[in-house]
Amino acid sequence: MQTHFSLAQLADPDIAEANKILRACVHCGFCNATCPTYVLLGDELDGPRGRIYLIKDMLENERPANKEIATHIDRCLSCLACMTTCPSGVHYMHLIDEGRPWVEATYRRPVFERVLRDFLGYVMPRVGVFRHLMRAARLAKPILAAMPGRLGVIGKLMPDKLPAPGATERPRVFPAAGPRRKRVALLAGCVQQVLDPAINDATVRLLTRHGCEVVVAAGAGCCGALTHHLGREARDYVRANVDAWTREIEAGGLDAIIVNASGCGTMVKDYGFLLREDPAYAAKAAKISALTKDVSEFVATLTLMPNSAAAAGRRIAYHSACSLQHGQRVHAQPRALLAKAGFTVLDPPEGHLCCGSAGTYNLLQPAIAGRLRERKVANIESVKPEIIAAGNIGCIAQIAAGTAIPVVHTVELLDWATGGPKPTAIA
Repeated sequence: MQTHFSLAQLADPDIAEANKILRACVHCGFCNATCPTYVLLGDELDGPRGRIYLIKDMLENERPANKEIATHIDRCLSCLACMTTCPSGVHYMHLIDEGRPWVEATYRRPVFERVLRDFLGYVMPRVGVFRHLMRAARLAKPILAAMPGRLGVIGKLMPDKLPAPGATERPRVFPAAGPRRKRVALLAGCVQQVLDPAINDATVRLLTRHGCEVVVAAGAGCCGALTHHLGREARDYVRANVDAWTREIEAGGLDAIIVNASGCGTMVKDYGFLLREDPAYAAKAAKISALTKDVSEFVATLTLMPNSAAAAGRRIAYHSACSLQHGQRVHAQPRALLAKAGFTVLDPPEGHLCCGSAGTYNLLQPAIAGRLRERKVANIESVKPEIIAAGNIGCIAQIAAGTAIPVVHTVELLDWATGGPKPTAIA
């Protein structure tokens, strides 16, 4: 794609990066075939190629976003299926991440949208605030769930019962069971801590059982993805995590930084890029990104204990979260681990298409997210599984809201199969 940025514009490293990405695009349109919003809506501007043109026009001409542009950019799920499909290696993730802040800076949204975005951006990364709000909001769940639009979606997604805080909510060290073979840090996260702390607890049990010392580092918190994908500044979260894990590296070394929410993993693996122009953090952030592994990536390097009778050939539909398969290119490990543990692993049709969760997307774009969930659930249910496994809390909550089949994290099944407790979602 031909571009016409001025030399002054190209002096900005973010614009220079956008220019590089834009020039890699050859207009082929292969990306549209795997874009969930294009598949649903059939609008060129709701596909990656159309959004690329919109972003190019805004950045190149320093044109303020309007309602139409904001609508099409907002409808992007950042599922990154287009990056898997693209034959030219267009780094769409970094381009849409440049387009979103431009929209936020140049377009004044309607009042309700501004308030909702501010609310989500403030509350969800803060574990204590989010938990107190969820406790209060549960009382209004029946009323919210009966309401139309976004409030109804929020009501339906809210859990009936809020679990007690898990063991990883405060900084601590979990010693390895037996001789220590590895020392790893675990990103405890934010939303997951409130909605399903059992995922972190299962991760700790699985890792310590297999000889890993697990550290929940002081000062580490939200990865920044929620804020980042709203087009807001997220580098304070990034720097805080880099500092926290760097201290652990300096204190006792780390073999890996484990992330068990794949949306967060995609973000943390990009820390090196996000802080590339920060002289105080560039090298440290690059090291953190290099150490980061999805939990399935890391567990695949361990020798799992013989599986218990828990698995016994149970039929598991594996949902590959977009952030895992497209963002991190982790494909084989979760399936192989589940099969090795004794489960029968099923791959539903259209596994490349998003479920509609996408961070806060199902709250901001409920109509499209709802259609994607219906399509995803229908495909999953077509293979008649007993259990659905996924590697991302957003996907788990989104899919569970549309089916009676239990939806659990892959790591919970691996923990169960190697001696841990049965996941509470499974009858």
